[in-house]
Formats: sequence, structure tokens, C-alpha cells
Amino acid sequence: MNLERVYQKGAFKSLLRTAFSNGMVRRAALPFVEKKMWQAIVENNTDSFPLQVQRDKYDITVALLHSLNRGVSKGFISKKALRRLFDTLLDNVFLAKQRLDAEERLGFGPPLFILISPGKRCNLRCTGCYACSDSRSAAKLDWDTFDRIITEKERLWGSYFTVISGGEPFMWEDNGLDLLDMALRHPSQFFLVYTNGTLITKSVAEELAKLGNVTPAISVEGFEEQTDNRRGKGIHKRILQTMENLRRAGVPFGISVTATRDNAEMVTGDEFADFYFNEQGATYGWIFQYMPIGREHSLELMVTPQQRLEMYNRTWRMVRERKIFIADFWNSGTASSGCISAGRPGGYLHITWDGDITPCAFVPYSIGNIYDVFQTGGSLNTILQSEFFQRIRRWQDDYGYAQSAENTDNWLCPCVIRDHFDVLLNAVRDTKAKPIDEEAVDTIADPKYHGGMVAYGSNYYHLSNKIWAECYMAKETVQS
Repeated sequence: MNLERVYQKGAFKSLLRTAFSNGMVRRAALPFVEKKMWQAIVENNTDSFPLQVQRDKYDITVALLHSLNRGVSKGFISKKALRRLFDTLLDNVFLAKQRLDAEERLGFGPPLFILISPGKRCNLRCTGCYACSDSRSAAKLDWDTFDRIITEKERLWGSYFTVISGGEPFMWEDNGLDLLDMALRHPSQFFLVYTNGTLITKSVAEELAKLGNVTPAISVEGFEEQTDNRRGKGIHKRILQTMENLRRAGVPFGISVTATRDNAEMVTGDEFADFYFNEQGATYGWIFQYMPIGREHSLELMVTPQQRLEMYNRTWRMVRERKIFIADFWNSGTASSGCISAGRPGGYLHITWDGDITPCAFVPYSIGNIYDVFQTGGSLNTILQSEFFQRIRRWQDDYGYAQSAENTDNWLCPCVIRDHFDVLLNAVRDTKAKPIDEEAVDTIADPKYHGGMVAYGSNYYHLSNKIWAECYMAKETVQS
């Protein structure tokens, strides 16, 4: 959203730090901060995106500020954690001069982050796991490769944000070193870790508090019944204990939710929000609509197009009216200016436990392997030049990212696999991208799967296009 361009001299950073210095100052300063954000994001609109797109970015940023304010006010986020949050996330990610320097040096905008899945092993065996993880999965990145990826993205791209998934990340280790050692090794990085939460004991929570540059996003499927049905009996109680451990240690944490046809209404409802954000103290939430990839994938588990539209309305109401930071990987596509995969400027790419490089966590097709790239003298920049990634980025540009506001297509349907499967399928076939597992082999060869995915994208495009035309393509007004 280019706050770093507007406030790269440090005024905005100082303003935020002042606003969060104590309760009375926060109450007085937050409205002023919001006004400055409105000017930077909506009024300035340096990227010339549709006006309502910029309003969405503003609203979700304001919701994050209020979520942090609630956490600090209730004592769920320690002052030390907040300072480290500003030192890493604010200084090194949102306002990082290094990213601007990298863009100038490279001649293009680099990705904001990399998603790394360092190990496939997991202590649970969840229904529909996109990674097909279990306790027997031994595949993992070695320490040196994991470390080099982080070191290189920081040096080449000015990237200080790293997202970790799995498998279960807190089970990863190599030569006696684990994820906490990696976070200690890279104190200027901010790590967001998707985890089932069962391994965050009191001592681990205390270590996270000392580090200050790691936030866990804990997986839930709803309440106890829904979570235990997918993840195993007793898991929800263990998750609540983990949340208590994190609250006591003052570590900011979030929730990660898989929305299916069965729980879509629940996970965007007020009761759900009250429980996790107010009672349990989650600072943020991510919704991932079920994708039919991985173990026992099924088109029948996907939220229906009508459910997805209802989720869109309910999620944005939660953001705007309740000031809760919750983002849907698909329905919040306007806040990210569309699809962020394949190393798009400000976007990301994914590296798996085997070293396979994919455009996205939900696109199980690879253009190569990080071990091969490094062994042949390449770097992370080599990945960005692959034809598979370039094909997807050209589609992103044509669809709206590089277009004028009036020529931007429907970013309520931003995803190259979920919403435009024919585009992805052609790119995979033309560039000979490789499936990363047997399940991906099956889906690429199954005409019924192709037909179902294309029909889904087409149906939702037409269903949502009225909102896009009326709310986002209007030139003078924005939705409140």
C-alpha cells in the first residue's frame, strides 16, 4: 500500500510508536493516525488502483491497529512484544527502505516474503490436509538451505518477513537446531508461523516472548466440536491451553481457519469472533477457504459460490464495524491488489520441505528445486525468471495489477487456481511445471476435476461481478 514511500523519512513510524506508548495517548492519537493513513492510502493512491480497493486496504489496516490496541489494553500483548513488533514488522517490513533500494537496484519490485514449509512431519493427521502431512513424514529442508533462503531474500530483496508452514513447524529440527534457533539467528526478520498449536508449552511461549519476532497463527475449524472432528479428539482443549500460555507470556498470536461448506457461516459469525478475538485474545485471523488439493481432496468440501459471497460480506463487516483484523485468502483479494503468487512485487512464493519451488501454497506445481538452484550457482532471483512464474505474473498484470483503475478486472475473483483454473492449467502444461505429489498428478489429469474448478470460478465471477461493478468501479464514491 506504499506507506513506506509516503513516510520513509520516519514520521509515520514515530507517530505510531507515540500512539501506542500508553492508554491515554493511544485514545487521543489513534484518530490522528487513521487520518494520516487515509491520506496515504486512499487520497494519495500512488498506484492508481480503484478507489474502493484503496478503501479496503485502509479499513483492514485500521482494523489491525485496533486489534493491537485491544491486545495491549487487555494485557495480552506485552510492551516488550509491542516494541519488538514495531522494530521488526514496522521498521523492517512496512517501512523498509531496503525494499525500495532493492527495487531500484533490480529494476522491478521484489516479493515481500517467502513462505517456507521446512518440514512435512506433523503430530496430527487432519482430514483434507493440503500438505498430506503425518508423523511418519521425514522430508525436510536442512539448516544451511533454510538459513540461506532467509539470508538471501533479505540481502537481495530487502525482505524481512518470513512465513512458515508445514507440516507442523515446531517439529522441524536439523542437527539439534529448531525453528526458535532460526528465529534467533535472524533477529531482524519477522516470522509468522502457521501451527496446530499443540506444541507451544509454557516454556516455548516464554522463549517466543524473549525472541519477540515470532507470531503463531493457530489452526481452528470453529469451536471444540468442529476442530476436534477434523484434527482429533481433545485438540481444541490443547489449543486453548496454548492460547493461555501465549497470553500469559504477552506474545501476540492469531488464528488460522479452514472454511468449508460445513462451517462457512460459523467462522464468519459474531459468536466465533467474540470467542477467539475477545475472550481468547487473538490479534488477527486468516481464513483459508478449503482448496481441493492434498489428502482426500474433494470439490464437495469447497464453500459454494453463494456461501463465498456471504462470507465476503460478513468478513468485511467484521473488519469495518468491529475493527477486527481478519483476512480471507480469497475474499480479501482487493486488500492485496489481487493474486500475490509467483513472486509478484509485494507478493510471495513457496518453498517446500523437499526444496520444490511453487508459486503458492495452494498451487502444487513446481518450476524447480532450491537445492538445484543453489548448487548450479543460481539465487532466489533465478526463481523469479522461470517461465512458469512469468506466465502467472503476466496474467496478474493483464488482469489488473498493471492496469489503470477503470481496466482492473474483478479482484473479488483474484486467484489463478481457484478462480481461473484454465489459466493455471494452460501455464502448467505449456511450461511443463511438475506436480509435487501424487495428488497433484491426479488433479492435473482428471477432466472432471478441471470441469468442476472452471465451473466454480465462472459461477463466482458472475455472482460477484455486480458488486465489483457497482462498488469498486464507481469513480467517485467508496463503500463504508
